Amino acid sequence: MIVKITDFDENVEIPFIDYEVSGLLSNQMKYLHENLDEETSINEDIIKIRLYFEDIFPFQSDVAKIRLDDFIAREEIEMNVFLSGFLEDI
Repeated sequence: MIVKITDFDENVEIPFIDYEVSGLLSNQMKYLHENLDEETSINEDIIKIRLYFEDIFPFQSDVAKIRLDDFIAREEIEMNVFLSGFLEDI
């Protein structure tokens, strides 16, 4: 599974992060699409997930603004771990 952040915006009413997840089987994508609470869509072999943040946005700190690539990489890893655990329920 490969998780990539494709977009994010903290300057909107409800901040969000968009993820694209590839490398999954079709039944895994379908399971995520049907069971995640977040906004999802499937486009061929990629599932897109939009995660909204009403409390703390992961990239809002001053350190995040300086080392944004590190914070993005960490967020991608955390989403990968979360989705891997979620898929164990199949």
